[in-house]
Amino acid sequence: MANTQSAIKAARKAGRLALRNQAAKTRLKTLHKAFDAAVKSGDAAAAKAAGQKYLSAIGKAVKSGVVHRNAASRAKSHAAKYVLAK
Repeated sequence: MANTQSAIKAARKAGRLALRNQAAKTRLKTLHKAFDAAVKSGDAAAAKAAGQKYLSAIGKAVKSGVVHRNAASRAKSHAAKYVLAK
């Protein structure tokens, strides 16, 4: 158990941030699965809509420090092929 006030606060904060990170990662996985399903279905409009949601969520995850910026950049690059397709 933490002995100092700062260590007690750090332990509370770590628990809170772990929950936030887990929720963000779960949301990203769900959106990625939806995006992949839309791409495999062949519906360009659905793929574009799902891709935009996925890309937005990745950007927010990077901003909050849940996902590394290079990993997010790579994921965005792969998804952009379908989102930006004409």
